[in-house]
Amino acid sequence: MSMRYKGGVISATSPTVTPPVDGEGGSASGIWSLKTQAQYAGSGEWPKPILDKELYSSGKGLYGALGTSSIVNTSSPVQIGAETIWNALSTNFETAMATKTDGTLWYWGRGNGGRSGTGTENPATKSSPVQIGALTNWSIIRVMAEDCVAVKTDGTFWSWGTNSYGQLGQNNKTNYFSPVQVGSLTTWSTVATSLNDGVFALKTDGTLWSWGKGGSSQGQLGHSDEVYRSSPVQIGSDTWSYIAAGNTTVGGIRTSGSLWMWGNGGNGALGDGYEENASSPIQVGALTTWASLAVGLKAALAIKTDGTLWAWGLNSKGPLGINSTINKSSPVQVGAQTTWKKPSVGRYSSIVTKTDGTMWSWGANAQGELGRTNLAYNSSPIQVGAATNWGFATSTQDEGSSLFRTG
Repeated sequence: MSMRYKGGVISATSPTVTPPVDGEGGSASGIWSLKTQAQYAGSGEWPKPILDKELYSSGKGLYGALGTSSIVNTSSPVQIGAETIWNALSTNFETAMATKTDGTLWYWGRGNGGRSGTGTENPATKSSPVQIGALTNWSIIRVMAEDCVAVKTDGTFWSWGTNSYGQLGQNNKTNYFSPVQVGSLTTWSTVATSLNDGVFALKTDGTLWSWGKGGSSQGQLGHSDEVYRSSPVQIGSDTWSYIAAGNTTVGGIRTSGSLWMWGNGGNGALGDGYEENASSPIQVGALTTWASLAVGLKAALAIKTDGTLWAWGLNSKGPLGINSTINKSSPVQVGAQTTWKKPSVGRYSSIVTKTDGTMWSWGANAQGELGRTNLAYNSSPIQVGAATNWGFATSTQDEGSSLFRTG
């Protein structure tokens, strides 16, 4: 006999909990941890039943980017199909991709530049999810301007699409319209990408690597220069637990819990109190209590281990959520709540879930990307509907659409 629980499958004959693959974070260590039944019993904690992982979208429907079999904009979340096993999500420039918990990979929208991974440079647009190949070991996916990168469950790294700056990591600038493995390593953990063709990947040992566009990108690769790199190069020798990237602004959390930023520092985007670029990581304050991070065009959100939410950077349309549109060059707290869970920042908008399963959004909403019918921007958090089963959200960096997942 076995029962399904959040954390995996508990069998009457097995004392361990086998964690499912989940792609919602930028964490090197993953989201799930192994616990034996005895450990749960001893702590007074027991695994919760697995929640359905439904997929929803809102915002700009051009090219079928919402995946709802329509090209019409929507300003409230609409479910994509009826499946309940969606996992990792990514969307940018009218192309969206997602993995399922069965390890399959899906795309919809434009797919131009070879992003569809189907072997064609500019395939016909798709307004509902289409499976890419037949493999069942895809885990993490990231969509860029005309290219994609992914990590499989076996720790291998894959890329495809347009390769103008070497961002596919193949040690060349050749375009690939189907997934191609990057090197032969099996120790990749997760990946973040910038809209300006930079790739940032963590290995299971916590080391951080980057490649792609260097010149005219404000030092986004973090190597103290602006040199293009067409294969992975390690950033320093420190170990990291979290990585996030926006346009040309990048940030990460080290295993010590300290927060570091680099790249484009305009409008205070680096959170160091200044508005200057940095071509290598600089520490934001001295705290070691940072847990998660999201980076947008020139704005960032971060959550501490105490559940508080902090914001800094460009605030012209209110993405910082501090009830004003004044830029901030160092972290300021968003409200006083201590139940924030998972942040996401788009071009000028923010969406964050709480530990109670509610979802909140603020900033620009011209396309309906905040999941609220009022298209006016707002500068403080407003709850999206009344549901209490939201897991996380992700938004495009081009002010277009958002994807939302339950569970």
